[in-house]
Amino acid sequence: MRLGLAQSRRAARELIESGRVRVNGRRGRKGEMVAPGDAVEIAPVAETPAIVPAADAGLAVLYEDSDLLIIAKPAPMACYPLRPGETGTVMNAVAARFPETAEAGPKPVEGGLIHRLDNGTSGALMIARNRGAHAMLRAALKNGAIARRYHALVAGTIERPLRIDAPIAHHAKNPRRMVAVHGASPARSAAGAYRSNPRIALTAITPFRRIGGFTLVEAAPATGVRHQIRVHLASAGFPIAGDELYGGPQALWLVPGRFWLHLAELELTAPGGAFVRVSAPYPADLESALSGAA
Repeated sequence: MRLGLAQSRRAARELIESGRVRVNGRRGRKGEMVAPGDAVEIAPVAETPAIVPAADAGLAVLYEDSDLLIIAKPAPMACYPLRPGETGTVMNAVAARFPETAEAGPKPVEGGLIHRLDNGTSGALMIARNRGAHAMLRAALKNGAIARRYHALVAGTIERPLRIDAPIAHHAKNPRRMVAVHGASPARSAAGAYRSNPRIALTAITPFRRIGGFTLVEAAPATGVRHQIRVHLASAGFPIAGDELYGGPQALWLVPGRFWLHLAELELTAPGGAFVRVSAPYPADLESALSGAA
């Protein structure tokens, strides 16, 4: 039986990230331990709109119909605000041009986002324009009916396709990291390698170009676990260039917080029934990085 004010671990994390959790009057932090007698409070939702329309930031629209937008997300830029009133994210910019997207999903700070891309990742990002489309597309994503093909520049040489099916769990001590769990067992969890309940994760890797000491690969995730591609590639010994959180080599050709990971192609059936295939061109920084890596 679950006790507490959040319906799930993810809901609890979002409450903490929004700044609404207070421990003994101070803002709570992820991973913070509470002791008997500590006062834990949830602040009420602010009246400020969760997604404040902001400057467009020149976001490129890759696809548009009455239900769905696919935009080219730049990096390093967050997908959505972590708290009401925050600006500078993709959803702030999208809401300035398409106001209906701010209320197209059940979570106020996420609006119509169908999926997320890490701040350091660029590429095709799906955003619903109404509640019905959001529900349909979220279900399609969960059921594996939306194909996502990422491109990544990884350290080392990959000569043949890989299938990585290691479950992924939260790191036991670092709340920013996830870990691949090979041969998961209660003993490993008890030893402190990861927190409980690893999630099933499957990624297909296909190499298609050698560039100096790197390999440019396509990564096709069959599941959607946080940091999945980054964790799987690193666990296989091929960390992404610039992804220092997971042991990737420093990439001086990219700004801090950016790594060479890009959602290059989406294939799906739109809520209206049309088959959609969208390609997102490499942004200039990734193109330059390919020259720098050669």
